[in-house]
Amino acid sequence: MDAAALFSTWLGFGLAGVGALAFAEKFVPIVPSYVLLMLLGTTAMDGTALALLVIVTVAGSVGGALAWYGFGRAVGGARVARLVARFGKYVFLRPELYQRLTDAYRNNHFWVTLFGQTVPVARVYLALPAGVLRLDLLAFTVATALGALIWNMPFLSLGYMLRSSGHDVTVVGFWTAIALIAAETLILVVVRVCRSRVMQRRALVADRG
Repeated sequence: MDAAALFSTWLGFGLAGVGALAFAEKFVPIVPSYVLLMLLGTTAMDGTALALLVIVTVAGSVGGALAWYGFGRAVGGARVARLVARFGKYVFLRPELYQRLTDAYRNNHFWVTLFGQTVPVARVYLALPAGVLRLDLLAFTVATALGALIWNMPFLSLGYMLRSSGHDVTVVGFWTAIALIAAETLILVVVRVCRSRVMQRRALVADRG
């Protein structure tokens, strides 16, 4: 069964199938989430159906994140680190990435979780170190839901608008991916430059002191 047939099969279950796809995307990130969301958006026939898609996909995303959170909390940091080192490469989660995600929680937990849902790879696995670190569950759930809403709604809406436009969703998905990568790269460069300047200023202050 090819990907298109599998997608159609899940859609045959209605909103339950949509929710299952959003949940599974947190564990099998083979198809980029923004492409999946745009494809789902093309199935909406009106504004009400689009709103339901937003709600269900957010619920599925939160469910997947809570599953990762629960796994990390139950297994513990040492065993999770060993599992990532052994099997992470098969699911695009290398130890270096896992460590960066863990280190990100040295800052504000709520905002890291929220904005992490808008970063393609981080949005899948950020919940794992959150569970290991035993972050507040309510705050984590709320932040994940808001972040998923910010991420899901635009792509579902784009797919809905493309439904009758005649544009190829795959082509639009490709250029969307390019734009996201470019934006992320720019953000990383800006963050590194700002961090470098802060470190230089601190060094100067320390020298003067």
